[in-house]
Amino acid sequence: MAKKIGFEQIDQARKILDLDESATLKEIKEAYRHLASKYHPDRCRKSKLKICERKIREINHAKDILLGYCSNYRYSFKERDAMRNSFEEEEYAYLKRFYDGWIVEL
Repeated sequence: MAKKIGFEQIDQARKILDLDESATLKEIKEAYRHLASKYHPDRCRKSKLKICERKIREINHAKDILLGYCSNYRYSFKERDAMRNSFEEEEYAYLKRFYDGWIVEL
């Protein structure tokens, strides 16, 4: 049996992108764009490059989790909804294979 992405991972991803429990797909994408532009390694000073690289990986991972969760129009990040609607790691791996590398390797 494949392990599902749980509420904790979804909630952590939501917090990384600083989103409400009822964020829309548009809000997820806007939060991602804002944080990605802020922490992109090309825009960081050399002294903070390692921090920016770690942060952008974290932001990309959070975006992947939330967009995978929302792929079937599931926008509620409340625990009961996340537990009921969470997707399996195989589905996440498929999405990661397809979208990974567009901005930064995870």
